[in-house]
This record gives sequence, structure tokens and C-alpha cells, in this order.
Amino acid sequence: MRVLRVLPIAVRMIAIAVAGIVLTAVVTVLLDRWLQPWAAALVASAAVGALVAAIIWRALVPMRALFRALAGTVASYRDGDFSFGITWDKASDLIELVDAHNALGTTLREQRLALVQRELLLDTMVQNTPVAMVLVDPSRRVVLGNLAARRMLGDGKRLEGRAFDDLVGDADPAVREAFARGGDGMFTVGSDDDEDIYHLSRRNFRLNGRIHELVLLRQLTAELRRQEVQTWKKVIRVISHELNNSLAPIASLAHSGAELLRRGQHERLPSALATIEERARHLEGFIRDYARFAKLPAPRLEPVEWQRFVAQLRTQVDFVAELHPADGIARVDAAQLEQALINLLKNAHESGTEPSEVRLSVRRIGDGWRIEVLDRGSGMNEAVLANALLPFYSTKRHGTGLGLALAREIAEAHGGRIALLNREGGGLCVSMVLPA
Repeated sequence: MRVLRVLPIAVRMIAIAVAGIVLTAVVTVLLDRWLQPWAAALVASAAVGALVAAIIWRALVPMRALFRALAGTVASYRDGDFSFGITWDKASDLIELVDAHNALGTTLREQRLALVQRELLLDTMVQNTPVAMVLVDPSRRVVLGNLAARRMLGDGKRLEGRAFDDLVGDADPAVREAFARGGDGMFTVGSDDDEDIYHLSRRNFRLNGRIHELVLLRQLTAELRRQEVQTWKKVIRVISHELNNSLAPIASLAHSGAELLRRGQHERLPSALATIEERARHLEGFIRDYARFAKLPAPRLEPVEWQRFVAQLRTQVDFVAELHPADGIARVDAAQLEQALINLLKNAHESGTEPSEVRLSVRRIGDGWRIEVLDRGSGMNEAVLANALLPFYSTKRHGTGLGLALAREIAEAHGGRIALLNREGGGLCVSMVLPA
């Protein structure tokens, strides 16, 4: 029997059947001495059959227990419990099944543990990030709100299950206004002395077949404060550099003029005074440009005829105009737009372009206007293109870095945008798009 345990089930059953047949024959021969042949065969068959049936039953009982155990562990796996294993040391052809089943359980346990660890890590990151995160289901109920969101919208209480619109309705008026505008944007919470600046981001995505909304509220106060300090440092450096470049020669020439007067060399005074005047006027223009950029008012939109506007612009700078349509009318602040275009057209001339190659193109596009200033200069490399619209950035030796920045400020104040791109064949295109 010990040998039979390690044999395959089919071999064991065949061996038992053959042994039963042989044993039936032997018993029949033995009983034939005392009984009729047919009676001996019947008794032998019944006795040996009962014995064979008992042996087969005993061999199949452990296997039935194994199958029940396998069914139970599969049900546990389905319910998410992977802590079960099976031990089997009987029929050799079932060992492979048991080993494969145990290997599957081990793999599932490891994957479940890794998944739990990742979920724990993700939840820790989400809960402790300074960005307020709120997940809203299609019924406008909060599915998830991290600690920052609880502090901002729920007075530190849990947000899950609460109506998101009610939370927004009870929040600061600036928060309500930001959500009422829709889309992404920035808003300020608090007073002038103690204010926080936030960026609102809203994204929709499908989760379990249903549309959910993810709301992110990121505090930008510290970051903007650092940028503000860096900007002020840069402004101070630029102003200090420009003031030194003008005041140092003025002081030197004033001293030289005093010496010329003392010596009676009056014929050299006009040259010194002219240089002083030139440096003083340059300094005056420099300060005026900074003041103009800092004090740009909100645009006053009025109907402006492009033909008349371009004619007025031509009295101050040379260029070739292209108007499509020629009788177009736009609602803009004429003074601000004129100021921006004069800066752009002067830049085109300063690029070394012939006056006949400096062009101003105005075209109607859908529900807006595209204004382009084109030249045939050397264009800009990638580094300059990336920074040209930033305030105080200039590649010119005596530039203030405010011309393009002012044009961008004016375009955005009108609800438009501005872009720079190099032209094929050389030159630069400054494109400004304004809403109609």
C-alpha cells in the first residue's frame, strides 16, 4: 500500500482492478470445492467486489477532502483573503496541482501586499501634500478630501459624503467667486495685511464608468513672494546700473565744465553741456518707461477704425501696412495699442531691417483680430525667445527690457495674447491676437 500511494491515480485504480479480478478467480477456485461453480463465482465476486470498493473508497476520501480544500481556498481568494495554503503528500499526480495552487496563493499575497503598501504610500502623500485635493462624484458628493482640503473647506472635519456645493457655499467669498467663474484661475483669500494666493485647478475624468471631478487648490503665496523678491532685486539692479551709467558721466562732465569756466575755455562748454543733456534725457526716458509700465491703467475700449489708426501710427514710425478688411473696426484702447505697436515697430527698425521691409499686418480671424509686426532682421535664438517677454529682459546694451513686456501687458489687459516666432528666410514675427 505504501508503494501505491506514490503511484499515479490511474495506475493505482488499474492495479486495484487487476488485483480484484485475480483475487476473484482465486477465491472462486477455492470455493469450488464446497459450492457449485456458479455459486462459488457469485460469492467470490461479491466478497472481492466489496473489498475492492472499500479500498477505492478509502483511496478517494483524501482526494475529495483535497478538492473541497481547493474550492474553499478559491472562494477565499475571491473574497480577498490570500492567507491560506494546502499541504498534500499523497498521490503524486495531485502534488503538481497543489504546488501550483500554493504558488498562485503566494503570488496573490505578494501582489496584495505590494498593492496595500502602494495605496498606503499614495494615501500618505495625498493626505500630507500642501495642495488641497477634493474628489467629487457625479452626485456632487465628496468622495475624498485630504487634510489641506479639510482645513480650507471643512474647519478640519472630514469631507467625505458631504455635498461639495454646500462646502463651497460656506467658504470664503473669494473661493465662491473662483468656483463661480468656472475653469482654472487664481484668487486671493484674506486682507491686504494677511492674504493668501491660491490657484484653482479642476479636471474631469472617468472612474468606475462614472464622471468624477478632481479639484486642486494650491497655495502660491510663498512661491509668489519669492518671485516678487527676486523681481525687486532685478529691478533694483537694472535701475542702479542705468542710474550709474547716466549720473557718473553727468557728474564728471559737470566737474569738467566747472574747470573749463575757471580756465576761461568757453568754446568747449557746449559739447560738455550737450552730453549732459543727452544723458539726462536718456535717464528721463528710462524713468518714464518704468513709470508707464508700472501704472498701466485698465484699457478703455472704444470703436477704432483701422485705417485711421494706422495713418496716425505712420506719423511716428515708418512701415508698410496690410489691412484685411480695409474698413475694419475694432474695440480697443487706441492709446495703449498705439504705445505697444510703436515699441514693436521701433524694435523692427532696430533689428537692421530696411524701412520697406518693416510690415504691420492686421487681419480679421473668426471672432478676433490678429496684428503682426514683421521684420527681416536676424531673429531670435531659443533662449531669447523664451525670455523676451519677461520684464527687464533685454539683449540691447542700453535696453530697459520693457518694450515687449509692455506690449504683452497691454495685449493681456485687452483679453488677448502675444507670441514671438522666427520667420522663414530670416526675421521675426511678433503676433498679437485681440478679441473682437
